[in-house]
Amino acid sequence: QVHLVESGGGLVQPGGSLRLSCAATGSIFSINTMGWYRQAPGSEREWVTSITRDGTTNAAGSVKGRFTISRDNARNTVYLQMDSLKPEDTAVYYCYYRTPTNTYWGQGTQVTVSS
Repeated sequence: QVHLVESGGGLVQPGGSLRLSCAATGSIFSINTMGWYRQAPGSEREWVTSITRDGTTNAAGSVKGRFTISRDNARNTVYLQMDSLKPEDTAVYYCYYRTPTNTYWGQGTQVTVSS
């Protein structure tokens, strides 16, 4: 079992920045991918970005060039640096931890981009 704890959400003005963190505890697997999904009100949950244990990253087109994912394997923690935020980035952001057999989810953290 893996437990994920997220932090760092909040309210920010358009053009601003936020940094999310997600720490994994429990049965840490050597092969894993961590990343983020988000869900806006009235919308489906959408994948945002991911990073493998060896540092390979991928990101959705809507956030490329603005969001940067990184991880600290010693702390089993993944970070999401979000820059140039737009109102359409407003959503609940969910961290995930994926192994070859299971996917675990964080509780979600609210990000609101508004003036």
